[in-house]
Amino acid sequence: MPEELEVRLPDGVRLHVAASGPVDAEITAVLLHGWTLDGRSWHRQLAGLRARFGDRVRVVAYDARGHGRSSCMALRTATLAQLGDDLAAVLDEIAPRGRVVLVGHSMGGMTVMEYAHRHPGHFADRVAGLLFVSTTAEGHTHTVYGISPRIARLIRLAETTGAGVLARCGSWRPPHALLRALRPSIRWLLFGDRCDPADIRLVTSAVAHASLRSIGGFRASIGAQRRLDTLTALGHLPAAALVGDRDRLTPPPCARSIAAALPTAELTVCPGAGHMLMMERPDEVNQALAAVLHRALTEPAGPVRLTAPAGPDRLTARSVAARGTADHGVGTPG
Repeated sequence: MPEELEVRLPDGVRLHVAASGPVDAEITAVLLHGWTLDGRSWHRQLAGLRARFGDRVRVVAYDARGHGRSSCMALRTATLAQLGDDLAAVLDEIAPRGRVVLVGHSMGGMTVMEYAHRHPGHFADRVAGLLFVSTTAEGHTHTVYGISPRIARLIRLAETTGAGVLARCGSWRPPHALLRALRPSIRWLLFGDRCDPADIRLVTSAVAHASLRSIGGFRASIGAQRRLDTLTALGHLPAAALVGDRDRLTPPPCARSIAAALPTAELTVCPGAGHMLMMERPDEVNQALAAVLHRALTEPAGPVRLTAPAGPDRLTARSVAARGTADHGVGTPG
């Protein structure tokens, strides 16, 4: 069973952390969840990593501020910039030595980019590999919810307005009855062609544990982030990016732009899958993560320079075909 830990941040926020494996492992894999979710979303990866790597890899998953079993926070700190700072603090506390591989889903991937942007020296000293799952470096640029752009703009306007209201509701949590009624909408928005009912229950439970302040407060920062330039400076690292071709929140163009900025990255597009790839396609995610970890374990660490690119960032990435055959075809996790 994972060890339950707590990290107290400088502003008094307490983060709930689950860690398994020896503290002196060769690599620490840190798993960062998406908006309104929590560390439980990685449960299929936690089991897979322990089975494959044993004591060579320590696995850490934590609940972001305002999410899961972590405490709520001041509204002004509901930003991706703050989450990047939080990640640096977690690494110092939980994995103060050795190299790390960072794994981010949706908002978690954006947190990794913000950490690289705000703490380049810290990042360079520690990070040995990256995995981006259903995330974006371009805010809501490509997000049209799988519908017409005109209707998507109206939905985004309503969502942004509603987020401002929710952000002022403090540490209150969403009513369970309301979330149960919204399960069909959650299933449509977050999942692709197939969905295990247990996964819907887990996602609904995670949203129920997110404070209304975090559900509403992070929305503006998530929509506005632009970090492709940051990624171009990380192209030497083992990396991978995965996306479902039915993802309504971070569709394939998001992953393609990430892979184009990281020439070492392998891009996997999963046919028929939605936004929750860790649950929908655990084998593909586990395989991609294992490949990044294997490279981090076997390749010598090299010098890292985090600098902005001097010219246009038109880079290409190796692309691997997803297995299978393609099928036809507010305040939610991201």
